[in-house]
Amino acid sequence: MKKQKSNLFSLVFGLCLVFLISFGLEANFRASVVTVDITPKSAKMLLGYGARKSTGVRDRIYHRIVLLDDGFTQFLLVSSELCVVSPATYDLVAAELDQKLGINPLNFWWTLTHTHSAPELGTPGLPAVFMGDRYQHPVDFDYLEEVKQKLIDGIIEARRLLRPVKIGFGMGESKANINRRERKPNGKIALGFYPEGPVDSQIGLIRLDNMDGSPLALIANYPIHGTFFGQDNLFISGDVPGLISTYVQEKLKTPVLFINGAAGNLAPNTRLAGEKAVLKDSSMNIFKKVLGDKMIDVYKSIDRLTNSMRMGTGALNIETLRKKNIRWIPELKAYEKKNSAGEDLVVLPARFLKFNQELAIWSLPGELFCEISNEIRKDSPFKHTFFYGYTNGWLGYIPTAAEYALGGYEVETVSPFTPMVEADVLKAVSHYLKNDLINAPFPTVLVKKP
Repeated sequence: MKKQKSNLFSLVFGLCLVFLISFGLEANFRASVVTVDITPKSAKMLLGYGARKSTGVRDRIYHRIVLLDDGFTQFLLVSSELCVVSPATYDLVAAELDQKLGINPLNFWWTLTHTHSAPELGTPGLPAVFMGDRYQHPVDFDYLEEVKQKLIDGIIEARRLLRPVKIGFGMGESKANINRRERKPNGKIALGFYPEGPVDSQIGLIRLDNMDGSPLALIANYPIHGTFFGQDNLFISGDVPGLISTYVQEKLKTPVLFINGAAGNLAPNTRLAGEKAVLKDSSMNIFKKVLGDKMIDVYKSIDRLTNSMRMGTGALNIETLRKKNIRWIPELKAYEKKNSAGEDLVVLPARFLKFNQELAIWSLPGELFCEISNEIRKDSPFKHTFFYGYTNGWLGYIPTAAEYALGGYEVETVSPFTPMVEADVLKAVSHYLKNDLINAPFPTVLVKKP
């Protein structure tokens, strides 16, 4: 009789455990945030324009790290105030995090704010193929090691600081960006302003609060090139994304991760400071009003926060034709292959993250034109859909087929893709969101505590 009772108890206990795990009631949502200064102590080669060396620091640059943990998935999001990195550099860092900290690369997203006033980091990757004259100097491996070690130390600290939190989402709009593919009278495309062109005005926010209601962190997504300061600037700066992170942080008293979006054809709308405004620090402050204050308004409007949240991640390799006569480099071997016809393909890795069935985020290692992101968002089955650009490396610009026909810098100089890339990305990502991501069950194996 005692044995039967024992067996019955074990059965009931087991069924209860399965129920708790299946419905996400076993563990509450936790998070932490860490900010790490990565401003170099000496002059560095800057990335984003022609080869040039820094002569000073206008404002300091940072890793901003958020660790999210629903008890079953631990997800690491890093926003660094840098321009671009090679996918090979991301792979190097991801492999080390996996080896040393047991972090699955699938759950490690490293996004860059895309400021054009920050140091180069690691080997140049494809930019050296497109613009080799900019990379005739040695690679600064010492700075890479410093940035990588600070990232690892910051993640260790983030794990130590994990605590129960509430999470909520919100969306708004800002007119801080403008299409930059200016149409010249001679029919040529140049980098400038095209007010009639398509834009993506969406602000996408993830708000994290401590259980007592005090703010923990804000993850802010908006597409805008970090090009307020031009080629002549020799001072290290976070540019507009850095300005907004600092401004919103000061107003809300909480760290802000600025995550860039589909900014491939979107510039900061400096016309807001006046048609003939001289671009100087004071005119940059207009972005505090047209973008920073808009983010604050959205943040304050998020009134539905929960501690019961589940996360799911996914990955998809999009294979698309490579331009003929584009030289590939050995360090990016993992990002190329041939199709059955012997044609060269680029392997474009997309990553996915969902929160319950409410928010989907997808990312690419490149500079996506906003029309593609807009179309995918419109077709998404999720209530909210965000796109994170400049994530886990850089494989060039990803334009629309219509813009390929017009030419210009983004399609002629810094893209390895053919006009087919738009259709390939739209088809693959939309299908994944509608089928794989939304239907994927949430993990049921508890995270091992580090």
